[in-house]
Amino acid sequence: MRLLRRTALLAATAWCAAAQTVTAQSLQASDHRAIHAIILRAARLLQVDTGRVISPAEVLIEGERITAVGPSVPHPAGAELRDLGDQTLLPGLIDAHVHLFLHPGAEDLQTVEESVPERTLRAALAARADLMAGFTAERDMGTEGAGSADTAVRDTINHGLIQGPRLRISGNAIDILGGHEDANHFNPAQHILSNATYANSVDELIAAIREQHKQGSDFVKIYETGPDMLRDGALHSPYQYTAAQLKAAVDEAARIGTTVAVHAMAEPGTLFAAQAGVASIDHATQLSDETMRIMKEKHIPAVPTFAVFEYFGQHAVTSEQAQRERALLDYKIKEFKKQIAFGIEFAVGSDVGPFAHGTQARELELMVKYGLTPRAVLQADLINGAKLLGWQGQIGELKAGYYADIIAVPGNPLDDITVLEHVSFVMKGGIIE
Repeated sequence: MRLLRRTALLAATAWCAAAQTVTAQSLQASDHRAIHAIILRAARLLQVDTGRVISPAEVLIEGERITAVGPSVPHPAGAELRDLGDQTLLPGLIDAHVHLFLHPGAEDLQTVEESVPERTLRAALAARADLMAGFTAERDMGTEGAGSADTAVRDTINHGLIQGPRLRISGNAIDILGGHEDANHFNPAQHILSNATYANSVDELIAAIREQHKQGSDFVKIYETGPDMLRDGALHSPYQYTAAQLKAAVDEAARIGTTVAVHAMAEPGTLFAAQAGVASIDHATQLSDETMRIMKEKHIPAVPTFAVFEYFGQHAVTSEQAQRERALLDYKIKEFKKQIAFGIEFAVGSDVGPFAHGTQARELELMVKYGLTPRAVLQADLINGAKLLGWQGQIGELKAGYYADIIAVPGNPLDDITVLEHVSFVMKGGIIE
């Protein structure tokens, strides 16, 4: 028995040493790839801010940043040349509303049946899938009951140990007792935990924000509206916090240098969110003229999340549910057209998680389908998205000094937005993924 234990101990020690060696070698390789100069050449490069296409195009990357862009760039001695051929270079995409800790299937059951360690491993795989689909930066809008586990995913990506996008994370979202993400449909005697953190007053909101900040959150996610119902052609969704309560949360977040994003579907919750000065209103299905006026004044973007609404409609279990989901999507489309006409700002977020990670380019296609031009959608995604994630001037454009977050797609997305589904090349921070 002692011999077996000693053999097992030696084997474990050898495995740990080998793992450390592989990790060290991987990090050294990553560092090496990030340091030497790379020149990317392609048939076209899209300047998102102007809509101008440079053809042919080259980008010089030194370390993790871009140092030159144009029809031709300097070729330092020893630089690696990557000729991508008949492709269009553009900045890595941004998804401002993801759920790395969710996957297709019954959300309420997976958050109960799957352990946090299992969900964290799944989240790491989801992060890689999103990255390889061309999304080099994301905002994770709540771990759905996994607490601050997204801190580990973000930090492990940042340390170069796993592949994934640049992440802004919120930890658990914040909700009221009996609110949107509480376990309202389970047997109360079982005391099933909420998928969010309870906060029923200003004091509790501030305490939750401080605790999550301590655990590593980058921003605050709050559920502002509850169950949604279409009645007599109008959307009804009860608000969960008053404007004053939300303003207290916004002020506390500002004190620690961050922001508040809200899940808000309908009035008056959307109005309260705008009055409080949140960073974004996500879903934003129903916005009054007064709400949109404030959003324009304060530069608060709406994040429509069409892709998840389409998915729920296509995967409804019953015909009644399918009809209900279709009616909600039709209502959302009609309201979106009003929002476009009013001239509010948009960012792009798919709400991926309930549907498969790595497929969320569909969101950009739907925003074009329902009224925005491809250029406007790309600007919403890349320029507004970079600002929303707090990386303005760092990502979202291919310019000298910006991080070398670059993707390549066939064709021109200004002519056909669906080419974003066919990403053939991904670079993040100067490293080819």
